[in-house]
Amino acid sequence: MRTTRSAGLLLYRHTGRGLEVLLGHMGGPFFARRETGAWTVPKGEYDAGEPAWEAARREFREELGVPPPDGEAVPLGEVRQSGGKTVTAWAVEADLDPAAVVPGTFELEWPPRSGRMQEFPELDRVAWFTLDRAREVIVTAQSAFLDRLAEHSP
Repeated sequence: MRTTRSAGLLLYRHTGRGLEVLLGHMGGPFFARRETGAWTVPKGEYDAGEPAWEAARREFREELGVPPPDGEAVPLGEVRQSGGKTVTAWAVEADLDPAAVVPGTFELEWPPRSGRMQEFPELDRVAWFTLDRAREVIVTAQSAFLDRLAEHSP
């Protein structure tokens, strides 16, 4: 069995509200009306031959339509999501205006068995969250990334 691997970048910033992280709301019809468990680190799949760090930077650009930020990358390690996907992430301190995002898209047959292909954004919106609020909405396994960032950040 092939393990699906994804890599991503978690942007963070310090504000008057404390530490905040940038998350993306997963696009497509399945997540359209969901909040809890529907937000994610901007990430994407990669093949075994591609270094995870390079994949994380490439996927950031593909998912958000803007270049990945430069700066020190804090390794956040890996998590295994309930569906079996292994996600590797790095945190980078940067500020990004969510209005600047131009998300990538994917095609899906929708409605199911209709024979009609529709295009949906990979992430239909992005937003900054305090760590407490992020823990309420992020994909469950990815909350470990928030804990690891909190341990690293003053």
